[in-house]
Amino acid sequence: MTQINKYSSQELLKELIKKDICKQNEFLPSSFKQEQLRAIEFFTKRAFLEQMIESCIEFNKKLNWDYDKQNIGLTTTAESLIEVFKLRSEVYGNINYQDEFPDTIEGLNFDKYEQNSAVIYCKSNNKITGTTRLIFDSINKLPSEEKYSFDEIRKEYKTIGELSRLIVKNESKGLGLEFKNLMKAIYILFMNNDIDITLLGIKKEHYKLYTKFGGSKIIKELDNYGKIDLNALILSWNPAEVSNFFKRSFLK
Repeated sequence: MTQINKYSSQELLKELIKKDICKQNEFLPSSFKQEQLRAIEFFTKRAFLEQMIESCIEFNKKLNWDYDKQNIGLTTTAESLIEVFKLRSEVYGNINYQDEFPDTIEGLNFDKYEQNSAVIYCKSNNKITGTTRLIFDSINKLPSEEKYSFDEIRKEYKTIGELSRLIVKNESKGLGLEFKNLMKAIYILFMNNDIDITLLGIKKEHYKLYTKFGGSKIIKELDNYGKIDLNALILSWNPAEVSNFFKRSFLK
């Protein structure tokens, strides 16, 4: 309730500032009014950032997580979550994915789905170098539903989720250590929490690798993934049905 009151107060303050600007329209120069509007926009985004951080941390702390390794974890501090947002921004900027996955605040890549996401990170030399998240279904639905509806899948499974924002700082060919750690963490989360199926969007060229994981099925083929011009697939993946290859490569 405290959190709800906090953000209600912020919205009220924002509206009061807007009304004040409108009242002064006849007296203020346009450049000053534009600066005030930019300040309101920053204020709004900063409040949204704080809301997502608090909600995500609270959500992550409630999850069943029994993998005690220093280099892999769930984000349960504001510092680790900010580092994840910075890494997303850096990597997406380097590979020109910002049009599809824009920063909400320059240098920080996050969105409304953080509030019901298990956000995972892996570290190297005490710095976060890889991250992904498992978004639990909610009234916001899931991000890939901007491309394809999951309503029919909801009829088949009680609880669905989406694997997204899978990022490594130093991408390598094949099964890099960061990728292995992140996929292992997703497996652990799936097996220990109330979720029946995961969905994810991938490059079509990566499908050969994902078929080796076991439990995956093509849901939809896409000529592009939103504003990213590439052949893509939306897959369903059930980690409870992983192959021996996955067990050997990821779980040992």
